[in-house]
Amino acid sequence: MTDFRDLMRIRRSVRDYEDRKVPVSLVRELIADACEAPSASNRQPWGFAVVAEKGMMGRLSDESKKNLLNDMKTLKSPTLRLYRPVLKDENFNVYYNAPCLVFITGPKGLHSAVKDCSLAASYFMLSAADRGLGTCWVDLGSAVQDPEILAELHIPEDHRIVAAIVVGYPRVIPERPPRNEPRILAIIE
Repeated sequence: MTDFRDLMRIRRSVRDYEDRKVPVSLVRELIADACEAPSASNRQPWGFAVVAEKGMMGRLSDESKKNLLNDMKTLKSPTLRLYRPVLKDENFNVYYNAPCLVFITGPKGLHSAVKDCSLAASYFMLSAADRGLGTCWVDLGSAVQDPEILAELHIPEDHRIVAAIVVGYPRVIPERPPRNEPRILAIIE
């Protein structure tokens, strides 16, 4: 087991994976670790949908790209607009052709759901790094809206996708990018 401080530093966003399946039993272990995350009032509101089938991942990628391009018509997000060229590229897979995708979902009406599920996502990614796996939280892959696809994934109608995380065996683990100094706004003693 990796020392926690080292683990925080070795976890990277991986976008290049070996063409090798991640055993479902291992994904279940990562999910079990994710469920150790804290949550408001200990509600543990998260749900998990696992996709390890390339055809389905391609459909999900196309669905996300379509919805994001439609969103660009009304949203004035300069950051989102930077992605327009790759989103228009029919060969671009928002999930980086990873062998496995895990959606973490939470109830739409629960105020703390995004925070709770984000904590679970962090635990998931740290657990994966500890096992030599790479992950990447792919926000572009969260834009799945088609009710039929969501039903195929068994995502309840009252849930939304909070995190789309790809997981697999990395070809290369990227170097640690520079970090800014902490911006401490106040220390009141």
